[in-house]
Amino acid sequence: MKFWMFHLMPWPHLPENFTERYDTAWVTCSNSLFDPERGPEVYHQYIDQLVYADTLGFDGVVINEHHQNAYGIMPSPNLIAAALSQRITQARVMVLGNGLPLYDVPLKIAEEFAMLDNMFRGKFDCGFVVGGGPEYYSYSKNPTYARERFREATELILKAWTDPGPFSWEGKHFPLQYVNTWPRPVQTPHPPVWIPGVGSIETMEFVAQKGLIYAALTYSHVEAFRRNAAFFQETVARVGASPYHPEMLGWLVPMYVAETDQKAREEAEEHIWYFIDKLLKGFAGKGRTWMPPGYTSLQSLQRLRELNDPGSGHASESNWQLGHATNWDDIEAGGSVLIGSPQTVREQLLRYVAEFKVGHILALPQFGSLPDHLTRKNMELLAGEVFPYVRKHVGAEFESIPMMDAQPAPASA
Repeated sequence: MKFWMFHLMPWPHLPENFTERYDTAWVTCSNSLFDPERGPEVYHQYIDQLVYADTLGFDGVVINEHHQNAYGIMPSPNLIAAALSQRITQARVMVLGNGLPLYDVPLKIAEEFAMLDNMFRGKFDCGFVVGGGPEYYSYSKNPTYARERFREATELILKAWTDPGPFSWEGKHFPLQYVNTWPRPVQTPHPPVWIPGVGSIETMEFVAQKGLIYAALTYSHVEAFRRNAAFFQETVARVGASPYHPEMLGWLVPMYVAETDQKAREEAEEHIWYFIDKLLKGFAGKGRTWMPPGYTSLQSLQRLRELNDPGSGHASESNWQLGHATNWDDIEAGGSVLIGSPQTVREQLLRYVAEFKVGHILALPQFGSLPDHLTRKNMELLAGEVFPYVRKHVGAEFESIPMMDAQPAPASA
């Protein structure tokens, strides 16, 4: 059972009247709202919080990539990881991840991740992502080719790490005469590879076939995660490279803990609404869609329709999104944000972990405009009073499940 600190690095200084004046925090949200006088302090504060997670005993920290938005001001998480390599000593560091289809030379990602694996002395996890719909608007990439570019780039990078070079790569999207990456990763056959998703069949099948780690990064109703966790486990049983083990599955969960349930709400509520009303506002933006045409398969779209079928009895839960919440009852009913006293949060988290058989919790202890002192307080209570309790009580159950095999070397193109 592993507990990670996930940091989005959101911009916390959007104007009070943002929701009235702007239709989205994504793609077309004017960069005039970024204040260069405040920017340095925001970055340094966020890096300090990640380092503090290491001090508190988190198993790892997680950072990710987004472009042209206020939701996450980390267009290059590799730069943040490089800075962390000089300060974090115990925790693992994960970049979850780099958007492979957005780049024309994925070997650069292979090189940078291999550098980071060396700089962290092998305490590094890497993530490959298709990238959210807004990224395709930001970089003017054709989403029709998103999945096949992603698969080819992933195969190329894994082969570059595991097969001695130089060799040639006769790919459709990335033909290369020479593949001979320097440096090579420290970990063999390569660093642990994570691939996030929101429930598409093709992503789950690809992860299972390659024996990688699936990370559910969504703010959906807990019922949707329950069903997707079960579907992923079924997928692993059907096409997997090894038997299912909880360490193959991670779950992103915003959390806030205070001395009592009431105090937790009082301290967190303002910042939760900043996150919902401002940062999640207009996820792709006016005239755009979070899943642009061609971005996913018809098979997966059909599965989404089945999840939302009124006859299934789960339509409202499966279609629930944190960004659609309009009152506190909505947030509590969704179950994908854990807020309360240590006892409340740890009991709820333990119940979910045991039921879903999820081995990695990617906690989001800083969200929206949550200030530094409350973020650190939250992290301290999570590390001291929530995570040890869950780890202790779920440990025996997980130990009875055989460990997953090592990640296999990829097939060539």
